[in-house]
Amino acid sequence: MQKKIVQIVITLILFLIAMLVPFKQEWVPKALYVVSYMTIGMEIIKEALENIVHGKWFDETFLMTIATIGALAIGEFPEAVAVMLFYQVGEMFQDYAVDQSKKSITSLMNIRPDYANVKRGEDVIKVNPKEVNLGDIILIKPGEKVPLDGTIIEGKSLLDTANITGEALPREVNAGDEVISGCINQTGSLTVKVNKEFGESTVSKILDLVENASEKKSKSENFITKFAKYYTPIVVGIAVLLAIVPPMIWKSTNPIDWIYRALTFLVVSCPCAIVLSIPLGFFSGIGNASKHGILMKGSNYLETLSYVKTMVFDKTGTLTKGVFEVQTIKSVGMSQQELLELSSYAENESNHPISISLKKAYGKPIEKNRISSTQELSGLGIMSVIDGKQVIVGNEKLMQKEQISYTKSQEVGTTLYVAVDKRFAGYIVIADTIKEDAQKTIKTLKTKYQAQTIMLTGDRKQVGEAVAKELGMETVYAELLPNEKAEKVEEIMKASKGAVAFVGDGTNDAPVLAVSDIGIAMGALGSDAAIEAADIVIMTDEPSKLCQAIQISQKTLHVVKENIIFAIAVKIAVLGLSAFGISTMWEAVFADVGVTVIAVLNALRILIL
Repeated sequence: MQKKIVQIVITLILFLIAMLVPFKQEWVPKALYVVSYMTIGMEIIKEALENIVHGKWFDETFLMTIATIGALAIGEFPEAVAVMLFYQVGEMFQDYAVDQSKKSITSLMNIRPDYANVKRGEDVIKVNPKEVNLGDIILIKPGEKVPLDGTIIEGKSLLDTANITGEALPREVNAGDEVISGCINQTGSLTVKVNKEFGESTVSKILDLVENASEKKSKSENFITKFAKYYTPIVVGIAVLLAIVPPMIWKSTNPIDWIYRALTFLVVSCPCAIVLSIPLGFFSGIGNASKHGILMKGSNYLETLSYVKTMVFDKTGTLTKGVFEVQTIKSVGMSQQELLELSSYAENESNHPISISLKKAYGKPIEKNRISSTQELSGLGIMSVIDGKQVIVGNEKLMQKEQISYTKSQEVGTTLYVAVDKRFAGYIVIADTIKEDAQKTIKTLKTKYQAQTIMLTGDRKQVGEAVAKELGMETVYAELLPNEKAEKVEEIMKASKGAVAFVGDGTNDAPVLAVSDIGIAMGALGSDAAIEAADIVIMTDEPSKLCQAIQISQKTLHVVKENIIFAIAVKIAVLGLSAFGISTMWEAVFADVGVTVIAVLNALRILIL
């Protein structure tokens, strides 16, 4: 970039001196024009010759070289220098634009860890993360990046996950928690057992995904590639005919005028604005999405997302948190706190998610000396003796088996009925919690983007319908196995008029993610299945990121279409004018370089969404 700026400045100075200073010798300004032309144009001429050697004739460097050398040959020195100068200025703007759009993506490269502190015996050795083996113990000090995925075996700290998820708030981690590579350890030292080698780690998969995103082209990019392939030879042919045929028909005309028109025609015909600004637009879209924790595997998926008319959601872990929490406590003959306490003591020895959620809600240490005995009743619940009282915690079948009269819960969720000394003491309802922004997301999808929303779940019909009703979703299919979800999505795709996107948590939804037009893995941090199967990976647990992804997609497509229409319209107009001799090479410079710069700057708007 600096070298190009120096060349532009030197050329501009020489160009202005040649144009403005009244030299007595006629050859002096011409010599200055030639020197300035060689200063700014040698790289373009060299590139054009190299492309010709490799069989690439009709590109923009070829057009610029032929047009400007032709202008020098017919004595139009100022136009020749100006065309090459402004072309290079346009190239500088394009380089700057590409650099800016790359920053959002290359900032992700900062998550690549430089080293890992591995425990070898009593020593701690600093090594390349690629040299760390599965099961090795690593030490992560405050301020260091987490080099590999693993489980904390000692220590607690706050992790900055912003580079991975886009989340501003740090995450608290303790012994037993999973950590993923790419995050930054902020406060305490952590001792971690490595679960995945570097090549299989989260950071490695993310980097690979982002680096290869530009290889999968959108339909718009493929169209432009084909367009340029046929367009450029055609306009070169027209320019040759324009230079040769009219002077042969109209003998009285000056051949030099027609050659000048043909050269102007060549300058105008350069398809830079279209060929460069459109891929840049998609590149900017992918970069902006990655900045917000939304990873696109290719510009084709970015484009398809804008046409989605049906959003199909998995329930657990996607629209809900996938974590059971106590929702309701209904006590009879005792306080709610006492009912929760007895239930937590009874469930103390169980590691079932229901039991864990009970103990979490209770929030106090369990005094095991108060528990005399505990008996698990398969498929029914638990019978325990606490402080000399018989406490039964379980489902309706257990109440019926023990012939205990109880009040049936009408709430949606898993209900634990509790009896103390054979007398009904109340019930506790435990259910999955809907994510905070799920309802707003569904509403936005329906009202702003006119998308149909459908839920697929393996949960009970009653639970699925209750969640769908609360979220305002039109359709729900419940009690589905993973293969049945895939079959249902295929049915929906056949009936849908637009593209169908499936949104899942990526753990057991890989078949459905692969089948749909667009597979979106939600909250798939560290999930191998999600990153492999999905087309778009949202690195957080926020459904609202879907709306942001669609907004970026639609804005990108809008800007790309603006550039196509604008560039083609201006070029057609100026091509016509140059063919009739109305426009000069100065107008041609605007039609080529000016339009390119405007289109590139327009594409950069995508980065500020």
